[in-house]
Amino acid sequence: MLTVNLDGAFHCTQSALPGMLEAGWGRVVNVASTAGLTGYGYVSAYCAAKHAVVGLTRALAIEVATKGITVNAVCPGYTDTDMVRESVDKIVAKTGRTAEAVRAELVSRNPQKRLVQPEEAANAVAWLCLPGSEAINGQAIAVAGGELM
Repeated sequence: MLTVNLDGAFHCTQSALPGMLEAGWGRVVNVASTAGLTGYGYVSAYCAAKHAVVGLTRALAIEVATKGITVNAVCPGYTDTDMVRESVDKIVAKTGRTAEAVRAELVSRNPQKRLVQPEEAANAVAWLCLPGSEAINGQAIAVAGGELM
């Protein structure tokens, strides 16, 4: 869990950062999760990994703040992806509840009463890379319909 979710972000940044420093400009946007901002049952290792990504994001943002580089994290909530479908299956297996009941519980956590769409998270990433986002640095932005405020 740490290898995929934390080490991946760390190594990609480690590889790209020297060129950004040389150019005096860059954008690092890590994909974390609302699980990096709060805890959820049945996914403690995932929460730990995503909390670490948020910590990496915040620490690096301070380190490069005066170098024309911003570092932020996008934290999608429950998103309509294979990963959520697999999570529903795991929760069903552990609890004996129906898939419909589990999915309804996940959806109920979002005040909009829906799953986030993948393109909504992608739009947040793109926005953080656009001109005009220079003052957004060290943030973990929840894309979750208001689940976390």
